[in-house]
Amino acid sequence: MIVVLVALAVGLVASAPVSAQTSATYEVRGDEIPNALAGRPGDPTNGAKLMADRHRSLCILCHAGPFSAPHTQGDIAPSLAGVGARLSAGQIRLRVANIKALNPESLMPAYLKVADRPDIAEAWRGKSILSPAEIEDIVAYLVTLKE
Repeated sequence: MIVVLVALAVGLVASAPVSAQTSATYEVRGDEIPNALAGRPGDPTNGAKLMADRHRSLCILCHAGPFSAPHTQGDIAPSLAGVGARLSAGQIRLRVANIKALNPESLMPAYLKVADRPDIAEAWRGKSILSPAEIEDIVAYLVTLKE
């Protein structure tokens, strides 16, 4: 079942290329990226929309939480309910930008990692799944989830 979900997630991401997005340079300290990735604060309203978008971020494919349409939420990853009370913005930022830095075996994609291998579709080479600004929007939303 997990393999099918991962294949589905990869297929959905691969089928929806967006405008040129490249990774940002960032510093990891411990289990966080303490500094924002974009030159502006994240927008929690846009972050909520991205979280719910099953074709862009894929978050609700695996995670449950206080999102709309609970019947469409996944249950193979930790619930995001209360994540803002458990993790700092920097900790959330690292988990979204590059979960592989903390858990190389994670099924979650590294949303800021640039896809540049020859087996990556041409439309995605040199691009990340989400832009630094989109990741900041998601972080801004997730830190509001205190319960």
